Amino acid sequence: MNLSRRGLLGAGASASLLSACATTPEQLTTGPFTPTWDSLIQGYKTPDWFRDAKFGIWSHWGPQCVPEFGDWYGRLMYIQGHPFYDHHVATYGHPSRFGFMEFIDQWKADQWDPEGLLDLYQAAGARYIMSMANHHDNLDLFDSAHNDWNVMRVGPKRDIVGTWEKAVRARGLRFAVSNHAAHAWHWWQTAYGYDAEGPLKGVRYDAARLTKADGAGKWWDGLDPQELYTGPTFAPPDGIGSIAEMNAWHDARDGQWIETPPANNPAFVRSWVARQRDLITKYRPDMVYFDNYQLPLGRYGLEATAEYYNASLQWRGELPVVNGKRLDERQRKGIVETVERGFSDSLKPEPWQTDTCIGDWHYNRARYTSHYYVPAHSVIQRLVDVVSKNGNLMLNIPQRGDGSIDSDERQILTDIAAWMKINGEAIFDTRPWRIYGEGPTTVVAGMHGEGAARPWTGQDIRFTTKGQTLYAFALDWPQDGRMQIRALTPQEGRVEAVELLGGPALPFRQTEQGLVIDLPTERPVSTAPAVRLRGVALV
Repeated sequence: MNLSRRGLLGAGASASLLSACATTPEQLTTGPFTPTWDSLIQGYKTPDWFRDAKFGIWSHWGPQCVPEFGDWYGRLMYIQGHPFYDHHVATYGHPSRFGFMEFIDQWKADQWDPEGLLDLYQAAGARYIMSMANHHDNLDLFDSAHNDWNVMRVGPKRDIVGTWEKAVRARGLRFAVSNHAAHAWHWWQTAYGYDAEGPLKGVRYDAARLTKADGAGKWWDGLDPQELYTGPTFAPPDGIGSIAEMNAWHDARDGQWIETPPANNPAFVRSWVARQRDLITKYRPDMVYFDNYQLPLGRYGLEATAEYYNASLQWRGELPVVNGKRLDERQRKGIVETVERGFSDSLKPEPWQTDTCIGDWHYNRARYTSHYYVPAHSVIQRLVDVVSKNGNLMLNIPQRGDGSIDSDERQILTDIAAWMKINGEAIFDTRPWRIYGEGPTTVVAGMHGEGAARPWTGQDIRFTTKGQTLYAFALDWPQDGRMQIRALTPQEGRVEAVELLGGPALPFRQTEQGLVIDLPTERPVSTAPAVRLRGVALV
């Protein structure tokens, strides 16, 4: 089969996808930064607001939350043999008849209460809030001037990013956005496939056949599905005869995490550049999270970052934060590394972030019905470990398709808030000590290491500092009631006073074997107690 757009979609169905050149529009603004790593590295310094904030909450929310079945629903619902495909066929019908775009129409966000959510997030200690601006599904969740598939025209018909931005800034918090759309061009290729087995063998899914003309009289009248699904770059050819063969096709091509621009779709690149510029111009965020290794789309990501740095200097006289993943030692000096669902095993010289979630990135109802969210004590321990290593924690609280969160999530936030009320002093506005801590529990550094993590113990100690005060956390309550810190020998500094946050002054002994603190039987917090240490030459 001819896999050109003519072959899959009919003559002229989406010529605009290929017609534009890849030249980016004129720069938004000029300034000291140019689109090279050398320029970013030489001129960048992480802003103090980010280093002080420590904890952010992420609204990773969009139409993929409507089925309430977990992350990457839009891609996986088109993979025959996958549990998402089976769920989709049983619940909504075959993806040739009910494709992903139908969820956009069902996404009404009618129970979304941003002010109520912000009450919970702010009480839990979040000092910056991040709104997803688009996901790999390519729908813009803002008032987009360069993508007709946006929430002002379809779905909620409400500016999601803009609503968050106004509410967040009204509370004096910092505002961030996440941009995931650079991967849409390959991520969506499963939607151009077909069943390799079964009664509908060979029947292509909705992306392979829908054109703008098909929308006449429908909810998407005037919109081109090919602009949402991005065009058939890796559409599987006819004749694939087994599920295993179809999976192998996708795995070898569109299943890769590709960061380079699509060679045969320059209009996609131009659209991404224009949409990113529109996003930062309209909402002037303090931080942009790119869901990319290094920066998106080669030189275009560098251009977008330099432009954003220059614009932010003009807007507010300070540099913003840009997040990227899997950076090398030099790149960590030019943007802020974020470690998705992972750990650091050392105190990093540059500020960094880990982004994680109490459940699936997109809402999964089973997490609630079976009660297996990440509990509050694990979130708290993770926060303390990250902060001690010069990092921040960005936590996603998954929202249902209607915009609400469930009662288990509310309780987790309430529990975090109770801990923060007592121990936040040792988290916010702090800086690392000479070492991050000590203890028997080790972690594997890098992304996606959470599944192998071992439970923290009362012997795992973490440090932070503020002014002349040293704080020490035990990541769990020591079973023997004694907090032992081997690093705090008299040579490290003479301890003169120890106070439990939320409790009394404590008796202690400092010897050549370290510091031993007798903890009270009454516990002001359920996990990760912190003590305030004062003395000579401690910090």
